[in-house]
Amino acid sequence: MSFKGIVRELKGMRDGIGNLSRREGGRHWRGRTRSHIAPDHAAPITEEIEQGRWANLPPELLLDIIRRVEASETSWPARSVVVFCAAVCRSWREVTKEIVQTPEQCGRLTFPISLKQPGPRDLPIQCFIKRDRATSTFRLFYGLTPSEDENDKLLLAAKKIRRGTSTDFVISLVADDFSRASNAYVGKLRSNFLGTKFTMFDSQPPEDAVVKTNSRSSRRFHSKQVSPKVSAFNYSIATISYELSVLRTRGPRRLHCVMHSIPLASIQEGGSAPIPQSFARSSDEKQGLPAPNLLGKDQAINFSSTSLSELPPTISEDRLILKNKSPRWHEQLQCWCLNFRGRVTVASVKNFQLVAAVEPHHNISAAEQEKVILQFGKIGKDIFTMDYRYPLSAFQAFAICLSSFDTKPACE
Repeated sequence: MSFKGIVRELKGMRDGIGNLSRREGGRHWRGRTRSHIAPDHAAPITEEIEQGRWANLPPELLLDIIRRVEASETSWPARSVVVFCAAVCRSWREVTKEIVQTPEQCGRLTFPISLKQPGPRDLPIQCFIKRDRATSTFRLFYGLTPSEDENDKLLLAAKKIRRGTSTDFVISLVADDFSRASNAYVGKLRSNFLGTKFTMFDSQPPEDAVVKTNSRSSRRFHSKQVSPKVSAFNYSIATISYELSVLRTRGPRRLHCVMHSIPLASIQEGGSAPIPQSFARSSDEKQGLPAPNLLGKDQAINFSSTSLSELPPTISEDRLILKNKSPRWHEQLQCWCLNFRGRVTVASVKNFQLVAAVEPHHNISAAEQEKVILQFGKIGKDIFTMDYRYPLSAFQAFAICLSSFDTKPACE
């Protein structure tokens, strides 16, 4: 039997076990409601045999199977079999997590945590964004261009929410649930009134845990709360600033991104960026606080008197700062141009390329300074490409690109 056949059999067996356990659980529950006495017979033998058939494989054989499956499936949707292997049982999950490498090492996205890990150092990960004007949503897909059969791999989704003095882009792992109390909540992007400054928030603290939580997150919750252990805090990890056009002279946008969670040393030789290994279970458990959604409206916890999004950003020399690459003026076309290497085909004020902004005294090579870390551009109506690389993650790159969709009358 081929490895793909084995994985399909495992997936079918897992579904069958789930249906069997639900049926048995229903019978047990009905028995308890009638007699209040739990049945004394053991679980069905067939279920134990089917589970042990794969969970008790010799470690050497299990390691070889998963290694071959991981090596044979390099792109989506076929790569979903690697995720199925991790869902068989605990032993399979541990071996799969040991074999699957980070995007920096292999250049591939596998588990959801890959979206918060830095991209590869050499070739960028190529994605595209679809904008839905009717619903004010944005979806990030993995791949070069949209496919005709709509079988693209969805990575992240965002919804634009206009408020009185700001605009929020709520980012989620799924395209139909943007509640901050959901397990799918990843983070958000918030703008100021003019749309010139943005703060990027993560749902979990960065590895160095040097930033504080946002006090507003503990005061407002969506009605779709699913669990008292869901993280409901936001941690500021970056600020994005667009330069004001005081004289109203038309031209390309100029922006700076201060990545508070990424050290400048990450782009130096031998440097490294933070690599989260798993999603935080709950911010409340780490801080020893009661779950906010268990508190009354007047009992919400305030961490500071001022919201973090209202505080001026702190720029430190040891943090990575990104700036847009200056375009050149094309005399024949009479427009500003950048070399997107065929990834952008439509002229737009939203198009940009980001490179590292470093001072002369920093020990960073010229080649590293010219390397495009993130590029974003238009290829069709409501379709944009997004290519990112180390040290940015897919989540951080997507949030930066979302800032370009907000209206900026003071910059143009």
